[in-house]
This record gives sequence, structure tokens and C-alpha cells, in this order.
Amino acid sequence: MNKAYFAGGCFWCITPIYARMAGVQSVRCGYSGGDEENPSYLDVKHQNTGHRETICICYDPTLVSFERLLDEFLLSVDPFDPGGQFIDRGHSYTLAIYYTSEEERLVSARKLQELEQDEGKRPCIALEPFKSFYEAEEEHQNYFEKNPEAFEQELLDSGRKNK
Repeated sequence: MNKAYFAGGCFWCITPIYARMAGVQSVRCGYSGGDEENPSYLDVKHQNTGHRETICICYDPTLVSFERLLDEFLLSVDPFDPGGQFIDRGHSYTLAIYYTSEEERLVSARKLQELEQDEGKRPCIALEPFKSFYEAEEEHQNYFEKNPEAFEQELLDSGRKNK
């Protein structure tokens, strides 16, 4: 199994995109990009740690490629928003691809370049080497399944439902 790490704004909102995708074994919510060990949700949300809300996708590369996962990521976010995603604002809600190999870095760089050429503007997506992933508290895991009505409202309120 391989792992892919994407920061796409609110981690609740991008988890379902991958949760039932063929080849994906699991999707976990957490925090990446900062230096503080074991940050809490509130510290990350209040912009105190330098982390971004991130998902870790554990997948079988013989069934689904990193490139396919990345394509879905790019379709599910606003790649040109430098201040966060939808109603979620601040560094912890900005976009990032955390690559774990040179191949992932090259694929990601190519996709970002293609997006820039297609749209005529530079995407606001950090491309950074993976350094750590800290799992979020259990209440944040599979939020869409545990709280379907609240999750649906979050999608509507945030503007993601239209995305």
C-alpha cells in the first residue's frame, strides 16, 4: 500500500471523495506541514502550529494511481484561493500536496503547471516534501458518516456543494 497526503481545506469535506474509491483502503484526517508534534484540532484551527488540515489516503497503486488521486483532489478544491478554502480561512485551510517520492513530486509539478497553462493563472497550492502526519482526534474521522446531516449542512454553508 502507498500513502498520499493532500491538504484541501476542511478535511471533513474532502474525505468522502476518496472513502469509497476503488483501490483506496482508508482515508484518515490529520495535520501536516508544521513542526509541532501531536497538534490538537483547536491549535491547528486557531493557526497556532503551522500545520494544515490534511488527509492521508492509503491506497493500492495497482488499482488506483497517485495521478488519479491527485486529479480528484484538484477537482474538489478551489486551486486559486490563497487564503483557505470556501468559508474556511487561514493557513491551516490552505492547499498543499505533500509528496513522498520524486515521482509524486514530478507528477504533481506537471499537473500544477498544466492547470496554470489551462487557466492562465498560477494555482495557490504548496508542493512540499512530506515530513509528518499526525492523526486528528477520533471525532474527526469519517465525520460524513457519523454526522450525515451536519456534514451536508457544512457542504451547503461552505459553498463546496456547488463545487
